[in-house]
Amino acid sequence: MARLVKYFDKLEDKVRRALSRRPIVYTLIGGIGIVLFWRGVWMTADLFPFLSGPVSIALSVAILMITGLFVSFFIGDEIIIEGLKQEKKITEKTESEIKTEETTLRQIKKDLDAIKVKLEQMSKSI
Repeated sequence: MARLVKYFDKLEDKVRRALSRRPIVYTLIGGIGIVLFWRGVWMTADLFPFLSGPVSIALSVAILMITGLFVSFFIGDEIIIEGLKQEKKITEKTESEIKTEETTLRQIKKDLDAIKVKLEQMSKSI
């Protein structure tokens, strides 16, 4: 089972890398996948007569609230964070802005790694 999960994880990484260069194609494929998924859910739900409209809404809200997905699904974490930080949406950023952010994040990681090494050295000397 772990091998199967690892295989699909690597496959997902390759597909996302390839499709991220073609956002329109990525959107179409993703949209089709989502619609087919929800069509399957809808058709399965139709097999259970007790799942009327109001019961379905109540059940779905309860599931989404319990799992913490209610707000993030309908609004999205990134939109909330961007709004709080008063940032541009990722789709509005230029390639140079994204590369600048990436460079900054890499530098921050290097700095944190250096701090980690110094802390480890200090803890060994104490």
